[in-house]
Amino acid sequence: MTPKLGVAVNEALLIPDPAARRRILDHIAGAGLDHVTTGDHISFQGGTGFDGLVSATSILAANDTLSVLIGVYLAGLRHPMVTARQLATISQIAPARLILGVGVGGEDRSEISNAGVDPATRGRRLDETLEALCKLATGETVDHQGQFFSFSNARILPPPDPRVPLVIGGSGDAAVRRAAAYGDGWLGIFCSARRFGETVERIGDATAETGRPAPSWFGLSMWCGLGSDRDRARELLGRRMQALYNQPPERFQHVTAAGTPVQVAEKLAPFVEAGAEHLTIVTVADSVHDGIDLAAEVRRLLQAEFAAVG
Repeated sequence: MTPKLGVAVNEALLIPDPAARRRILDHIAGAGLDHVTTGDHISFQGGTGFDGLVSATSILAANDTLSVLIGVYLAGLRHPMVTARQLATISQIAPARLILGVGVGGEDRSEISNAGVDPATRGRRLDETLEALCKLATGETVDHQGQFFSFSNARILPPPDPRVPLVIGGSGDAAVRRAAAYGDGWLGIFCSARRFGETVERIGDATAETGRPAPSWFGLSMWCGLGSDRDRARELLGRRMQALYNQPPERFQHVTAAGTPVQVAEKLAPFVEAGAEHLTIVTVADSVHDGIDLAAEVRRLLQAEFAAVG
């Protein structure tokens, strides 16, 4: 398996300067990186965030070749008819270049309640959303009477062609069940390589019981401090994690990476061995362009290692 590697550089792309945005995306594509990952939050940790589908559209419109992974979209906080229409529209302008990762959220319960959703129902609401999205993606007429959504004689035309892949984010039993029931794959974050491999195996076993085709897309997003010096990389990463999550950086040390490209590649290699073919580095470096170059070197090292193994 030859791993693919992309980057998440969210803040650097959320700027009003289209020329600067295109320079960043052209740099990512020119460096040989495989995709851009963007996130999604409505109002996280006191108000931060951005809309994942809007961000993805801006990337797809500004670059003609890069694929975009939304990792992850809080689909359960939106009406599935609206999300299905957005996916169909994006597919008209950039077919086969979007992968939709979905998750329940939950790190900030107020984000969910302020969106009008009872946090205790967010899992069931996401399940119903996924069921509806899968039906609406066919282009056929859909009647749906559920606990949270009801619509009749509903149809989304033209349907995405090809269909937008759905990958399930999260961990634990619920993520395994959702990936087996609805997903084309699974996206992990903040986990060990051992846990990653175990989850891949569990999803395969659970999918076999449903009779659905086994998911073939398995990915990992990891926050990575990158630099020529490990101490400097750790300092940059620690500051960013504490600012975003309002948690001490030590809490994330075992599920993040910091250092030179060689050191970061060493941290990621066991995940590739465990089945992670699609890797995203959430870059933290002295500049966005430094981060892109260093991430490209991580990609080169991993591809050389696993090409040699193959």
